[in-house]
Amino acid sequence: MKSFKKIIGQVHLWLGLASGLVVFIVSITGCLYAFQEEIQNVTQPFRFVEVQNKPFLRPSALEKIALKTLPNKQLHAILYSGKSQSAQAIFYHYEPSYYYITYLNPYNGEVLEVKDMDSDFFRIVLMGHYYLWLPPTIGQPIVATSTLVFVVMLISGIILWWPKNESAAKQRFWFRWKNATKWKRKNYDLHNILGFYSAWIVLIIALTGLVWGFEWFANTVYGGLGGEKSTMYTEVFSDKKQKENLTKQSPAIDRIWYKMLAEQPLAKTIEVHIPESDSASLAVNVNMEEGTTWKIDYRYFDQYSLKELSVNHLYGRFPAAKFADKAIRMNYDIHVGAIFGLAGKVLAFLVSLVAASLPISGVLIWWGRRKKRT
Repeated sequence: MKSFKKIIGQVHLWLGLASGLVVFIVSITGCLYAFQEEIQNVTQPFRFVEVQNKPFLRPSALEKIALKTLPNKQLHAILYSGKSQSAQAIFYHYEPSYYYITYLNPYNGEVLEVKDMDSDFFRIVLMGHYYLWLPPTIGQPIVATSTLVFVVMLISGIILWWPKNESAAKQRFWFRWKNATKWKRKNYDLHNILGFYSAWIVLIIALTGLVWGFEWFANTVYGGLGGEKSTMYTEVFSDKKQKENLTKQSPAIDRIWYKMLAEQPLAKTIEVHIPESDSASLAVNVNMEEGTTWKIDYRYFDQYSLKELSVNHLYGRFPAAKFADKAIRMNYDIHVGAIFGLAGKVLAFLVSLVAASLPISGVLIWWGRRKKRT
């Protein structure tokens, strides 16, 4: 009968061969995407404007200008990001599929750039990370399943590498290349030692990926933390009967924007969503912290009366969020390392690079042993 470690070794080998290509693509695209914000800030000057001693144009004014640039597209939201940054008019639609951002000077409405995000480098990288550049209905399950397999591989790899005694530990936890001239030995150490040290952080990154990959996994984690709301976003609606009672007032998107400015004058970003129908709610996202997303205050209003609407899912008022809600909201920031600032992003980049190398070094180990047997 095979020993326990031999069985674990076989599981590790065959799962690795089955999922290696997907793990490589997901890991390397994660590396490329890690500093996308910082890189774009340096390479895309249209993202910034000269600070002026005057107020921003209201959302309805930017809406009119943006719709002239893309008259046949549906405007999704207007995003304000600070005194020195351009405003973004976001055009997004699922079917037919398109995604554009018009960058505007928030002080005078000047169109700085119209960007087709489907041809943007980092958007293409992200689509590889999410879907392997396949249709979402095909690529997403493959990525999710491969990530689950990768979690099993990480755990089995730790079990295989864990030393039996102190003497073995001295050899297994450190590189000893002084007298090692063969590349096979160095490749073996790169796979095992780097894999061991990075596995703990890669495991966290993979598990946070599974929260998006499988609804059952997200619900299990959220429920285990004591969560009571839905993890899935659901729409809330405006009362269309109120439409008849409207008097001549300024546009609702302007009134709600001024309301948010009054309530949160120190907000880093305010995103006003344009209602897509006469029954849709008016959604506003307010973020008080730069560089992360978990503290966003999601607000919903009746587009006619501006009465605030409550929701029973995670993406509601931040002050009302409980521990489990905040933990799931942190998922993205933990996944990309942003929860720990720039240092966290650097760490996520490095361990993702190691993760991308593991299928390659693992295949080389397997191929070397296979050739030796033959």
